[in-house]
Amino acid sequence: MAEIRFYHLERSSLEQVLPKMLLMSLQRDWRAVVIAPSDGKVEALNTLLWVYDKEGFLPHGTKKEGRADQQLVWLTTDEENPNGAHVAFLVDGAELADPGKFELCCEMFDGGNDEAVQRARAHWKTWKAAGHEVTYWQQTDKGWEKKA
Repeated sequence: MAEIRFYHLERSSLEQVLPKMLLMSLQRDWRAVVIAPSDGKVEALNTLLWVYDKEGFLPHGTKKEGRADQQLVWLTTDEENPNGAHVAFLVDGAELADPGKFELCCEMFDGGNDEAVQRARAHWKTWKAAGHEVTYWQQTDKGWEKKA
C-alpha cells in the first residue's frame, strides 16, 4: 500500500510549490514522476522547471527528450513509472488508478477550485477504503500543517 498525501494549495500556486517539493524529493535521493492531465500542462511544467530559479534548474525530462529511465524527474500524462520513481505528484486533476506503483503519492489541488476540492475528496474516500495510508496537508502562515 502507498502513502498518499493530499496537498491543499491555498496560499501558493502549483507553480510555486511543485519545484520545491521536487527538490526535496531529489535531496532524499528519490526519483519523481509528475502526472498532468494534458500535454499542454506537461509542456508548461517542462518550461517552468527550466526557468523557475535564476540560479539553476531541476533535472527532468518528457517523452520529447526520451531516455525516461535516466531522468530524475519525469513529466507525463500517462500512469507510468518509467524512471523507477519513489514518488508521484498528481497535478491539476490528473488521475492515478494504482497509487501502489509508488511509495508515496502526492495529490496537489487548488483550494480555490470547487471541482478540484470535490475530486480530491472522492480520491481520499476511494484510496482510504482501499487501505492506503492517507493524510491531508493544508497551507498555513507557518507552512504546511498536517490536518488529518
